[in-house]
Amino acid sequence: MKVGIEIGGTKLQLFATDGSGQVKERFRYEVDKTKGAEGILANISQTFKKLNTPITAVGVGFGGPINSETGQISTSYQIEGWAGFNLVSWLEEQTAAQTIRVENDANVAALGEALHGAGRGYRHVFYVTVGSGIGGGMIVDGQIYHGALPGEAELGHLWLVPPGVGTPGGGTSGEASPGQTLEETCSGWAVDRQIRELLPQLPTDSPLRQMVEAATNEGRVGGEARFLHPAYEKSDQVAKMLIEQVGSVLALGLSHVTHLFHPQVIVLGGGLSLIGEPFRVAVKTALERFVMKAFRPAPLIFQAQLREEAVPIGAIAML
Repeated sequence: MKVGIEIGGTKLQLFATDGSGQVKERFRYEVDKTKGAEGILANISQTFKKLNTPITAVGVGFGGPINSETGQISTSYQIEGWAGFNLVSWLEEQTAAQTIRVENDANVAALGEALHGAGRGYRHVFYVTVGSGIGGGMIVDGQIYHGALPGEAELGHLWLVPPGVGTPGGGTSGEASPGQTLEETCSGWAVDRQIRELLPQLPTDSPLRQMVEAATNEGRVGGEARFLHPAYEKSDQVAKMLIEQVGSVLALGLSHVTHLFHPQVIVLGGGLSLIGEPFRVAVKTALERFVMKAFRPAPLIFQAQLREEAVPIGAIAML
């Protein structure tokens, strides 16, 4: 039995295959941040015990920088307790698996989409996940592209506004700006913040305002970006503006990917990609403008097909 695992900041997923390689069992857990890494490891260990077939191979997509050669985790930006932890060694203690591979989750999702999702049939596929954070992965001929350790395709950490004195947003003259990255501008959390800041300025009949306020009154604060698509469907002009704005800034980041790696296809994944066609079109339209004429047309832009299953499916594909 092969097992594919996704370890994220909000969810933990484990998929187990049967003898033919088909997924036969799926387990999903919401991550309790207060329990840190220990809570996630306990869930994984308990799930292993539920499987009646011996585990022969384990693949993991981890939400954070990791040494894919040794299995040692650098850190997690969302869950405490992972820094310096060797996940491969721990999995060796938990199972009799002969093959164990651990990779960054965006790389693993990229492999899943390239082999079994939207990128099938293309040699050069770039995947970007736009969720609570922003990550990327490059697949060349069915293999994850790696730079020198510990580097990965960390798209979310591209600077849009560099840190320093006198940069936009720096305030009074001489005050140093902290700068701004793609993740700080386009991630789900960043869009949530933008919506909350805009809310008091919206008219009371705005569908976006009404949806957010209704959720707030029910005690569901946060995740405001999930209302962009339904508000867009109700012709909310602010929702339309935000989708186009976020898509355009993301396209700016993806133009760097295009100029450096020239993928045939860029696959949009993560929570914000669930906005669907309006978001895809916004990215596609802006990317065409940002790519130099010699490299046009820009890469094809597809929505992810595997959605929330991309990481565990990709983890199994590594084995």
